[in-house]
Amino acid sequence: MPTTERLESFIAAVEGGAHAKAIEDYYTEDATMRENQAEPRRGRSTLVAQETTVLERTESVVSTCVRPVLVNGDHVAIHWIFEFTFKGGGRMRMEEIAWQRWEGERIAEEQFFYDPAQRKPG
Repeated sequence: MPTTERLESFIAAVEGGAHAKAIEDYYTEDATMRENQAEPRRGRSTLVAQETTVLERTESVVSTCVRPVLVNGDHVAIHWIFEFTFKGGGRMRMEEIAWQRWEGERIAEEQFFYDPAQRKPG
C-alpha cells in the first residue's frame, strides 16, 4: 500500500510533466500497463519506451489529477485529464480513470479506462 506521501509525490511528478521518469521511479520492474481491455504492455523498460515514443510526438502535455484520489489498501483510482499539443499543431484532450495496484511503494499493475473516441486529435 502506498503511503500518502508517496502517492502525492507520484501525482506531482505526472502533473509536473515527468511522465516517463514517473514510470521509472514509481513502477515495479515487471509492471504492466493496459489500455481499456487491450493486451497489457509488460515490463518497466517497455512502459518507459512507449511513453517516450508518445511524448516525442508532442509539443506539450498538461496533466491534471481530478480529486479526490481513491485509495483502498493496495488499490488506487486516479481521475486524470491530459491535454496534448502535438508537433504540427494538433490537440487532443483525454479524460481517463487509472486503476492501479500497488506493491508497497510502487505500481505493479495499471489499467486505463476511457472513451477511445477521445484519441482522435483535433
